[in-house]
Amino acid sequence: MKSGELRDWLERYLAVRRAVGSTMRAEEPRLRGFVTFVERRGPDGVVRAQLAVDWACDDGKHTPSGQTQRLSIVRRFLVYLRASVPETEVPSFGLIAGGGRPSPYIYTEDEVQRLLDAAGKLGPKGTLRPHTHATAIGLLASCGLRAGELIRLRLDNVQLDIEPARLQVLDSKFHKSRLVPLHPSAAQALRAYASQRRRLGYDGQCEQFFVSERRDAFQYHSFRYAFAGFVRRLGIGGAPRWPRLHDLRHTFAVRRLLAWYREGVDVQMRLPELSVYLGHIRPADTYWYLTAIPELLGSAADRFESFVNARGAS
Repeated sequence: MKSGELRDWLERYLAVRRAVGSTMRAEEPRLRGFVTFVERRGPDGVVRAQLAVDWACDDGKHTPSGQTQRLSIVRRFLVYLRASVPETEVPSFGLIAGGGRPSPYIYTEDEVQRLLDAAGKLGPKGTLRPHTHATAIGLLASCGLRAGELIRLRLDNVQLDIEPARLQVLDSKFHKSRLVPLHPSAAQALRAYASQRRRLGYDGQCEQFFVSERRDAFQYHSFRYAFAGFVRRLGIGGAPRWPRLHDLRHTFAVRRLLAWYREGVDVQMRLPELSVYLGHIRPADTYWYLTAIPELLGSAADRFESFVNARGAS
């Protein structure tokens, strides 16, 4: 393969993946890094499987799970490439021992409230910053949004003057869009934030609903960094793996399931509704977010005991 040809193949691959609905936001920079790596280390012009493994493990900054994910991203590209360049080697599965699914952390209601209180005390005083962080955390906890979906909300996507109030989540994962109805308490919190945004002179500065102190769009990396600081200062969870921002989405799914059990509804029938609300294509994707906690196991056990007793009585 001549110099530069691998980059051309990458552009074609990215175009194909986008055409079938993948955004490739996370994959593209990694694949470009891989191509640069191959160009420096593969003088014969052939992509060898060992090069892919070396790249996945190269910088020493990733956990086994991260290395496995990097290799998986490259493997899909190499499968595509091999269809036209037969000498391309595709690394087999299992070359890197994956770390498995990281256990999500399910926040208690008290912990969520403590996070909101900590965010509300952020400085500088008299700025929008504490309101932005507290409202964003509250919205993730109450709606189960992905953090990226929250960051991308524009002013016209936050529809608070209709009944019920709702969010328009547009062009999210796999180019899917959906409407997210809001609980009245969540809608009220967003109205309060919009009022603060207006009072402090941020209106007209940015089209995004959540605004940074630079008066442009709220940034994910700064949000995640601040959230990690709250978690550590409050002593929530602990090392070696501190609870994450994304665990709020897991928490929402588990708490919704627990509420249904306590209400006595048919949980199995309601699961597709939860999938739609979370923006999943299949209910099976929602199961990834459902983690056993004592309260949930207790409610499930009570439901099963009632079922057995009812069968015995009949």
